[in-house]
Amino acid sequence: MLRNKPAPKRRWLDLAPGDPVIVIAGKDKGKQGEVLRTIPGQHKIVVKGVNILKRHTKAGQRRGGVQVAQGGIVDFEAPLAYSNVMLVCPACGRPTRTKHTVLESGARVLVCRHCGEPYERVRKTEAQ
Repeated sequence: MLRNKPAPKRRWLDLAPGDPVIVIAGKDKGKQGEVLRTIPGQHKIVVKGVNILKRHTKAGQRRGGVQVAQGGIVDFEAPLAYSNVMLVCPACGRPTRTKHTVLESGARVLVCRHCGEPYERVRKTEAQ
């Protein structure tokens, strides 16, 4: 392995869990879903209901963080390339590219390219 090459910079992903997205490329093109988790190191995200794969497991094995008591075929959402999805603007409902701007209050926000509305992330609070 070459040691004189600098490690690539880790890029910050604009998407976060809970954001609505639409798939723009691949076998699931056109499907909409919600981001479940992001994997910035691999530049991938996991979207609910998209890129469903099947895993064949033996009984009593632990695969993918899920304890499988009964063996068989388990469906799971596989990571998707970040470049294959677009954020869906909640104001205009269209898939959009985003731009970064700074508001008067000093907060950095994403802004929809179509309608110009700032994207406000809705934080989900779990009832305990």
